[in-house]
Formats: sequence, C-alpha cells, structure tokens
Amino acid sequence: MPLAIVRFRHNNQIRWGLSADNLIHPLPLPCTTTAGLIALGYQAVADACNNASEALADNSVELLSPITGDAKVLCQGANYRQHMLDSGVDPDAKAFNMFFTKSSASITAPSGEIIRPPHVQLLDYEVELTLVLARETRQSVQVTTDNLHEYIAGICIGNDVSARDVQIPQMQFHKGKSYRTFCPLGPVLCLLNRQEMKYLNDLQLTLSVNGKVRQHDNSGNMVFRPAETLTEYSQITDFNPGDVIMTGTPSGCALALPSAFLVRLAALLPEQKKWELFMKKQRARPQYLQDGDLVEAVIRSTDGVIDLGRQQHRVVRGAA
Repeated sequence: MPLAIVRFRHNNQIRWGLSADNLIHPLPLPCTTTAGLIALGYQAVADACNNASEALADNSVELLSPITGDAKVLCQGANYRQHMLDSGVDPDAKAFNMFFTKSSASITAPSGEIIRPPHVQLLDYEVELTLVLARETRQSVQVTTDNLHEYIAGICIGNDVSARDVQIPQMQFHKGKSYRTFCPLGPVLCLLNRQEMKYLNDLQLTLSVNGKVRQHDNSGNMVFRPAETLTEYSQITDFNPGDVIMTGTPSGCALALPSAFLVRLAALLPEQKKWELFMKKQRARPQYLQDGDLVEAVIRSTDGVIDLGRQQHRVVRGAA
C-alpha cells in the first residue's frame, strides 16, 4: 500500500507521521527535511510505519506542509488537454512544455489562510498534482516509465495560487505566483513504490470554492506525462531529493484568456490601453477569489487506494 506520510506539530514538536483512519502515528525518523526523509529510502520509511504504535487523533495535531522550505518548486503550465483548448492551444500540436518556478517562500501548510496582498485584485486558484523528486541529478537524464520510480519518490496536492494582475500585465510568472502562502502543499506526502507509479495516470483532481466545484479532471488527461516532463526539465535544471514539480492545472480556473483574434487586435492598441481592457474584463469575472472564500482541494485515485487528503484555506486580505 502507498505510504501516507504527514509532517505535523504536536506539543511544540515537529515530527513525521503515518496518516491512517483519521489517526496520526508518529514515526521515529531521524530527519527534519523532506530531502532527509527521502534519503532514508522507501523501505526504511515503510519499516518505521510497520512498527508505529502510538496514535494521535488527526484533529489534535497541526498539519504542516510535508515539503520543507529547502525544496525548489518547479512548475508546468497549461498541461491538461481541456485547459489548453480553453487557452486557444491545440494540445496535439504542442511539442514542448512551458516551465516556470515559484519561490520556496510561497510554500505553506495544507490548511489555514491564503493571504491576498492588498494590491492584488485578481487572485486565482490552480489545483495540481505535485511530484516529489527522489534523486539528485547534475546532467540531463532520460526518464522512462521503466525508471520513473528512480526519479519520483511520491506525490502530494499543490495549489498554484496566482495573482493574475501581476503575472500577466507585468509578464512576471515567478513574482505573480510566489507571494507568501501562494503554494499550499499536502497534507499527505504519498510515497510510492515502483508498482504504484501507475497511479500517476489515474488520479482525480477536484477544487471547490465555497462548496461549489470549479475544477475537476483526471491526471490521465495530462498532455506531457511525468517521464517526458522530467526528461525535458532536466535539460535546464538540476534536481535534488525533495524538490517538487507542479504538473499543471485542469480547466476551470478564474482566468479567461481572450480569443486569438482579440489578442491580435489588442496588439494594435497602446500598451496602457491594452492592459486597462484586460483588467476591466477580468474584474467582471466572479470566479476570482474574494476575501472570506473557502478553497478546498482533493486528489484521489479512482479506485480509492490513494487519498492525498484535503486542503482547506480561507482567503484573507494581507496588511497594507
């Protein structure tokens, strides 16, 4: 069975634990970082889980991000077929990934608050299957379905929270996606063995706002699968254990991109006027997150074997 690992605070101590049946079983693991956990190896963590005896009610602990702040946050953009189609892109003609990064300072707990900077008006959500990397690389690698387990240690839920009025008019992906609390991860870091890698292609992703589903899709609809993504990404960056790759979001986020015709038309306008029209159109969309909204995200396999838990966050306005 996949290992549902959590990182939690209890009695002012931060520990690793096994999540099972609404209980947290603390694990005697000699590590404080995600990289350290992965370095122990799947079997060592599995042995610790098999010997766990103490149990805590999951509502008696504070769940933390299972990805510690030393990790790089690597990202794919527009990686689901319908999301590409909604963006005016033919997924069958797409020959390469769109890559960007988020700051590790944006990593936050799987529950609590998403803090909207006061200057941000267009706050968006993006539920994403997040790969947790297993090994160090210092050169390009060729990843296949046969060796995928050597490069991926496990998976968790990610939410690529985005300030669209920074990301797009300023052409600042990293800035618009990296404000503090803009990268909720967890609660569960699900460690996978070789045979369980098949689940990467059959996971249901769902995000709701105030109880209404906004995004729902299956990871089988990704255009670029993990093996080819790792191969391409390794050409431009080094991987370390504990780094994460957020694999793109399904359709249904708040951002509405203009048609190709309108893009060509807008190119003829003065820069300031073009972005005034963009902001006016986007502000009219009620899908953007508002202060007080409750954002929830879940990822589960269709057969129920894998359950990455539930993220729950309240949107709050940050201090000026």
